[in-house]
Amino acid sequence: MKTVTRSTCCYCGVGCGVLIESEGGRITGVQGDPEHPANFGKLCTKGLSLALTAQSETGRALVPEMREHRSEARRQVSWDVALDTVAERFAHVVERHGPDAVAFYVSGQLLTEDYYVFNKLAKGLIGTNNIDTNSRLCMSSAVSAYKMALGADGPPTCYEDLEAARTVLFAGSNMAWAHPVLFRRLEAAKAANPAIRWIVVDPRRTDTAASADLHLAIQPGTDVALFNGMLHHLIWEGLIDRAYIERHTEGFAALKAMVREYTPRVAAGLCGIREEDLMQAAEWFGASEAALSLYCMGLNQSSHGTDKNLALINLHLATAQIGRPGAGPFSLTGQPNAMGGREVGGMATMLAAHREIGNAAHREEVARLWGVPSVPATPGLPAVELFEAVRSGKIKAVWIVCTNPVHSMPDIAKVREALAKAEFVVVQDAFTQTDTVPFADVLLPAATWGEKSGTVTNSERRISRVRAAVPAAGEAKPDWWIADQVAQRMEQRLANRREARGANASPLFGFASPEAAFDEHRRLTVGRDLDIGGLSYAVLEDEGPQQWPFPAGRTQGAARRYTDGVFATADGRARFHAPRYQPVAEPTDARFPFRLITGRLRDQWHGMSRTGRVARLLAHAPEAAVNLSPADAARRGFAEGDLVRVKSRRGSLVLPVQLSEDVTSGTVFVPMHWNGQFISSGGINEATIGATDPHSRQPELKHAAVRIEAAPLPWRLVAARRGNVLALQAALQPLLAACAYASIRIEADDVIVLRAAHTAAPAFASPSGESAETPATWLDRLHAALDLPAGEDVLEYRDARRGLDKRVLWRDNVIDGFVLAGDATGGDALLARLVDAQPWTGPRFAVFSAQRENAAPRDPMVCTCMQVPRSRIEAAIGRGATVVELKATLGCGTVCGSCVPELKRLCEKPAATAVPSSDTQHAAAWQTPPRAGLR
Repeated sequence: MKTVTRSTCCYCGVGCGVLIESEGGRITGVQGDPEHPANFGKLCTKGLSLALTAQSETGRALVPEMREHRSEARRQVSWDVALDTVAERFAHVVERHGPDAVAFYVSGQLLTEDYYVFNKLAKGLIGTNNIDTNSRLCMSSAVSAYKMALGADGPPTCYEDLEAARTVLFAGSNMAWAHPVLFRRLEAAKAANPAIRWIVVDPRRTDTAASADLHLAIQPGTDVALFNGMLHHLIWEGLIDRAYIERHTEGFAALKAMVREYTPRVAAGLCGIREEDLMQAAEWFGASEAALSLYCMGLNQSSHGTDKNLALINLHLATAQIGRPGAGPFSLTGQPNAMGGREVGGMATMLAAHREIGNAAHREEVARLWGVPSVPATPGLPAVELFEAVRSGKIKAVWIVCTNPVHSMPDIAKVREALAKAEFVVVQDAFTQTDTVPFADVLLPAATWGEKSGTVTNSERRISRVRAAVPAAGEAKPDWWIADQVAQRMEQRLANRREARGANASPLFGFASPEAAFDEHRRLTVGRDLDIGGLSYAVLEDEGPQQWPFPAGRTQGAARRYTDGVFATADGRARFHAPRYQPVAEPTDARFPFRLITGRLRDQWHGMSRTGRVARLLAHAPEAAVNLSPADAARRGFAEGDLVRVKSRRGSLVLPVQLSEDVTSGTVFVPMHWNGQFISSGGINEATIGATDPHSRQPELKHAAVRIEAAPLPWRLVAARRGNVLALQAALQPLLAACAYASIRIEADDVIVLRAAHTAAPAFASPSGESAETPATWLDRLHAALDLPAGEDVLEYRDARRGLDKRVLWRDNVIDGFVLAGDATGGDALLARLVDAQPWTGPRFAVFSAQRENAAPRDPMVCTCMQVPRSRIEAAIGRGATVVELKATLGCGTVCGSCVPELKRLCEKPAATAVPSSDTQHAAAWQTPPRAGLR
């Protein structure tokens, strides 16, 4: 019998409501919830594909596993053994080395209740503030700036402001891809009122920037100079609100004196934009009836991220563009519950309910409410410093929950080194195919979306219920339950903490349900700026999602904050700050002349442990690549699809070139999602820098200095196989690291492709615990991983002199798999035959004589919802079709709308400048022998 469960999407901070359809304990479909105020039934490509991510247990963590020694493989154990082991090992480290010798690294994808129990375990029971979160990597600069300028964390705005705004400033946010459901609301508002102006600040011409009335393509990292220059012009033109400044703020005189040096000409020169454009942006912003700024990782992920946020907030305070409909600085949360994690104090530098670790009264309040003698007074180690402490041996044991730091942290070679040195590593995750799981001494299988219950808080401070639709897979358990079970065991073990509390003290742990954890969290918020004393599961059940603050006695939460001009500071006044422009942490030079910037893809989420399971979500951008401007490529002799090495002072990786007019000369762009499950490196964070912001401790993940070198790799391989793509990916992944370049591509629901390149046939690096004397070659292992055994249905061709080794498998006279090693010519022709699954005609030996020109050109998928490729769209545009007509005739852009900005760009693109798709060019370049020499 089919059931429908109302819940919340597990991806970005928009917090979309979803209706989960399930039958027989299996999720069968997902739709948008038309009653949820965040999305009113709309979903993006990722949300619409949620059911597909949940329909296979392949790659799921299903049972607890552990090992006694690093040289061993993990073995299955019972929950009792795993929990006892974690409790014993952590307690032992605490007793030997003190509480700060252990650490927790958790995730903005946890539910609030999960976060709360872990935070209480660390700070209340163990007595360490060493609990940080991957939200440190995305939102901490916004948090610091809100607190410094407005007095408290949390956006003062709401989603209704998207429709009410008359000027929208996007800063460091490709909202069309990162928060597409909200972008649809902005598009609708602008369509209804074309007088609304959009200003986009971004070094790249993203889909968001392409839709702007004014695109400020600043040099990476020059945001502070831009905003200071805009404020200078606002003051000069009399577009500030002096009465508001006088009544509601402090510090404007010092700021005004500082920005005198940032004339529009000076600021525009630093930013690399036209002076007139900077002045136009300032005038639109200052003269607007309602100016809204929307910002994300482009501002936050910086060693000067807090300054960037503060400089932008200065514009709002100076013009009184805050606390009223359509106006305000709106930080768009990156993860589904980064806000909830901040609410419970689940970061190393804060306490529960927005309390401060450095405030003795705050510490005493939390200790009293928890029933512990004290909470630690020294801030814990934020993410970068935390893993550095693991690497140095200061932290002996680390517990990693629902996150993948071996992919997402900057300078990941150091993170790998840290986890290899740690005495004890616990990884708690729903998925086994991440780059962090191999380091786990204990692997704890966690329930995932659709299997667990609790709450999350979205970008507009709205708390929504998350509900379980199906039982957890295998023996997986909710994250809060796992933390609670270990805490109960540790509470018995840590005698000194128990004695300090008194013999008759009530147990700290033993939560009966996530609701019990929520209720305890709720009590800690009473009287605070985020007071949710009036909220409960019952209210959320009866009234639906609610915004905070929601104190007792209220019937609904507050949509906007600071509407009366009274801020959350001691005197009620907002604070201006005067940040000066500082160059990025790592400027370019002669050895590393390119500015590397990183960002997101439209249809992927973080490390792809979920979205990477779905072929349709890989169709728009199927493989990792480095975006390079055609001019820069031409100067260095690079062509589309050529393999190049992206190298920084810390590390490097090999990627194919993708020519793009969207990046300016001197800048290269690489998406952040790709990792060691898909390519032969850990991803672009091999090259990024670990410099951090002095206020927020957020790392500089957006910018680094790199050089681009030719990667002459004459040995080429293309292999493909039909089957369970997730199982095949798991089998292929251990082979990737042996190649200078390798890329796994999920071509279709049942077809996987491996491309590899090396100087010669690669040797095999034995995994942990396997003898290096194992005689099987790398190709032997590849054949085994793809299940391509020699036999009557397999045709083989070998030429040792030329280094060729080719094999094709038929099943019922249909190509079912192949390996072309040494020379990849004909690989795309064979792949097309494999995907089409048409019977082979003619002699089978002719399969090896397939020519490059016989390959069907690859056709990028623009609309993943309706499966409309670019060729059909361009053909329709060639016949004069508009975006409206494309929607009507092809159906593209009519479901989630994520492809609409790209449709607009294709319609605006002059036919004369059309170039072959990057996929087509990549395929052609791959089959052409690499040109000799340096570029």
